[in-house]
Amino acid sequence: MRLASRMDRIGTETAFEAAARARALEATGRGVIHLEIGEPDFDTPRHIKDAAARALLDEGMTHYPPAEGIRPLREAIAADVKRWKGIDASPEQVVVTPGAKPIMFYAMLALIDEGDEVIYPNPGFPIYESMARYVGGTAVPATLRVERVVPGIRSTCEQAPSS
Repeated sequence: MRLASRMDRIGTETAFEAAARARALEATGRGVIHLEIGEPDFDTPRHIKDAAARALLDEGMTHYPPAEGIRPLREAIAADVKRWKGIDASPEQVVVTPGAKPIMFYAMLALIDEGDEVIYPNPGFPIYESMARYVGGTAVPATLRVERVVPGIRSTCEQAPSS
C-alpha cells in the first residue's frame, strides 16, 4: 500500500508529552496549571452524570445524533454566545463537534494552500503546528508572553516541546 506523500508531514500529538513534563515539574514542587490536554482537575459533576444516565437508560438516546448536533444544545450555545459575546447567533449557525480538533482541521483544509504561512500561538496546543504542516502550510510560531497579556506578571513557564 502506498501512502499519500502528506503522511511524511504528519506530526504527533505532543500534548501528552507536555503533560508528562508538567507532572515531572509538579513532582519537584513547582506550581503547575495544567492546560496541556484539556482534562479538568475535577470529576464530572453529579447532575451531568445523572443527566447522561437518564438520556441513555430512560430516553433511549443511544444512536448517532444529527450531524450538526442536537437542537436543544445548539439553541443553548446560540443563547450563550448572545449572552456572553453579544453576537446574535441562531441554532442554524451552530455546529457541535466532538472536540475542537476536527473542526479546526476541516477549516485548515478549506483555507490553507500548499506553502501558505500559518501563524499559531506558542505556547499553545501542540497540534496547531502539526496540523498546519500536514495540510501543506508553513507553520510560523507567534511567541506569547504572559508579560504582554498581564502587566506586572513575570512568566516562569518553560517552553513546551515542539511537535
